[in-house]
Amino acid sequence: MNELEKYYNKFNEDKRLLSRHGQVEFFVANHYIDEVIGERKELDILDVGAGTGRYSVRLAELGHNVTAVELVNKNVSQIKMKSNKIVAKQGDAVNLKFKDNSFDVVLLFGPQYHLISHEEKLQALNEAKRVVRPNGHILIMYLMNEYAVITYAFKEGNLKKCLAENKLDENFQTITNKEDLYSYVRLEEINKLKDESGLERVKIIGVDGATDYIRPVINKLDDEDFEVYKKYQLSICERPELMGASSHIMDILTKK
Repeated sequence: MNELEKYYNKFNEDKRLLSRHGQVEFFVANHYIDEVIGERKELDILDVGAGTGRYSVRLAELGHNVTAVELVNKNVSQIKMKSNKIVAKQGDAVNLKFKDNSFDVVLLFGPQYHLISHEEKLQALNEAKRVVRPNGHILIMYLMNEYAVITYAFKEGNLKKCLAENKLDENFQTITNKEDLYSYVRLEEINKLKDESGLERVKIIGVDGATDYIRPVINKLDDEDFEVYKKYQLSICERPELMGASSHIMDILTKK
């Protein structure tokens, strides 16, 4: 069992997505998943790095043919318990065990958080490209650099530690190593991956914007105001001036 598996054996992903800040991410992401799918029925959808299956279960309930690939066996078991409509398998994003052109839509929501090097991220993206059909879509999530720097280094008081351990370069880009569980990127890295993969961008979205920075404020909203906040985030998530400060970015690409 590697360190990532040990981490997710303790981490409650369902609890995160059911939290107020997680609900915003889930709401906005599903809006764009539905936009990509449109009126099409019974699509073949691959959810790579499916976690405990929150997205997979919803898509299966909508009538699509969902295959979930997850690195952590505990999470695979949870997906199977949640739905018998999903084909859930243990697997690795950088080596998908599927034939070329097998799926209409590929979700790559977890792997790019944990693959450290540019080469690994590109390999996962190229694998998604290989298994998606022509004119199909790949939706990728990334964790953003400024969220990590602002929150961990400054807000949580770890700046001196980060500098002493060489976790930030002179431009305040986080430096991640093999032993680190998370990798944080900027827009130029996301654009480079898109360009090197030969995929075409449909849209890029700052899924949760400032939500993670103001969790206490979000948690104090009553239900009516929280629904308005979700609509507000959806209304601003494509604004370029806010993109890099979001904690999560979704890149929607298509294979021509």
